[in-house]
Amino acid sequence: MPVDRLEETVTFYRDVLGLPVHTTERGTHWVEFGPMRLWLDPVPQRALPELWLEVVADDLDAAARHLARHGVPRRDAVEPLPPGFSGFWISNPAGVVHLVCEPDGD
Repeated sequence: MPVDRLEETVTFYRDVLGLPVHTTERGTHWVEFGPMRLWLDPVPQRALPELWLEVVADDLDAAARHLARHGVPRRDAVEPLPPGFSGFWISNPAGVVHLVCEPDGD
């Protein structure tokens, strides 16, 4: 995580997505992302993220409005979605891409 984007990214997961964010004794952060831990370790250099995440929303329209209210830009040019697929792309302040979509019914 680029050092200059760390606090914005912590705020994104905690305040915008409403996920639990924990801080370790060393001052690093991790996010409860479903059953996974997403570590937000600061690094001095910038690198292109090699990770895409999925955020499932029961009400896609409400999720889009919520994200827009918080200034989260859509990234619909990331990749075309298949016809009939309900979802859209966003990214966190550090540039990690997220697919926001409805539950798949599994």
